[in-house]
Amino acid sequence: MTLLLQYTLIYSSVLLLVALGGCFSEHGGVINLGLEGTMVMGALGGALVMRSFPNLPAPAMVFAVVLGSVLFGTVYSLLLAIAAINFKADQTLIGTAMNLLGTAAATVFVKALNMRANANNVSSAIQYIDQKKAFTLARIGKFELSVFMVLSVIILILAHLTLYRTKFGLRLMACGEHPQAADSVGINVYRMRTAGVLISGALGGLGGIVYITAGVSEWKFENGVAGFGFLALAVMIFGQWKPYLIASAAVLFGLFRALSNIYSGFRLLENLHLPGTFYNMLPYVISLIILAIFSRNSRAPKAEGIPYDKGMR
Repeated sequence: MTLLLQYTLIYSSVLLLVALGGCFSEHGGVINLGLEGTMVMGALGGALVMRSFPNLPAPAMVFAVVLGSVLFGTVYSLLLAIAAINFKADQTLIGTAMNLLGTAAATVFVKALNMRANANNVSSAIQYIDQKKAFTLARIGKFELSVFMVLSVIILILAHLTLYRTKFGLRLMACGEHPQAADSVGINVYRMRTAGVLISGALGGLGGIVYITAGVSEWKFENGVAGFGFLALAVMIFGQWKPYLIASAAVLFGLFRALSNIYSGFRLLENLHLPGTFYNMLPYVISLIILAIFSRNSRAPKAEGIPYDKGMR
């Protein structure tokens, strides 16, 4: 049960961070389907920090890794911001391209980096065995409280306050509901939408480093993030684009994902004699079922996915 709780919380943290990122982007009116690629690039940024500065003190390591992943995710999301907002390109195509590019680019970069250090090393993996210890805040028996679990709760509270209690958040949501009306009262729709996409990239990148450090001590970037970006989109939709509902959905989906890690330790699950692949695909099957049942009543921001044209009324 301890391991189930730990994995549930860490995977919930990943889904929460990435889904909140998608929430900010869509509240601004831009659909970010490129969260999968953004997660990979954020994971790359954080892993490179751990590789380059292995001897940093724990607080400095945490700060540097978070900064690296956020920076890489934010910069990568500029592709979506420029193409979708400035050039009014199709947001679905851009997101798909970002997902394909993210994993491929990270794999090529890491392989080149490893070959430069050792000509015989053609692996796409980065190791961070000792550096992972910096992310553990406390141990309670077998349970490890990760700094990312605490950080995700803080970001959840900040996201709710930002969206519903600040001028920025209300303006951002206005741009996703009726951008022409927002523009008529002096709100710069292009700037607000860009800010939403960049926040999305920052949180998506942070979610990426949380994912790859969840249970392993190295990561092969050719594996990507196993569809977690799309799973986070399902969490966002099931959570009705509202931070606290998204948090509840993240815990539910995180629980199903955690089962695939520790099912062998549960006698009840072992007695079912189901293959491990069944538990691996369970969260994705559940997401399809839940979306099929509840998406009919979902209420997305009205102007999401529609390029803003200043001359349109």
